[in-house]
Amino acid sequence: MKLSALLQSTLYRLVKDVQGQDLIEYALMAGFVAVTAGAIMPGVASSISTIFSQISSVMTAAASQS
Repeated sequence: MKLSALLQSTLYRLVKDVQGQDLIEYALMAGFVAVTAGAIMPGVASSISTIFSQISSVMTAAASQS
């Protein structure tokens, strides 16, 4: 078999082979979620910190009034 025919048949099989496609799609989706979460988390983390600080202040004030 000639090298070009071998390469052509190999490329044809790779294009037609869909086995493992789901795994690649899940990996890409997980990567996308990770990048998005990394971009969003700094803002979310500071918001959560602010909320917990406010709750702590309210609880401290309530405890001192009793």
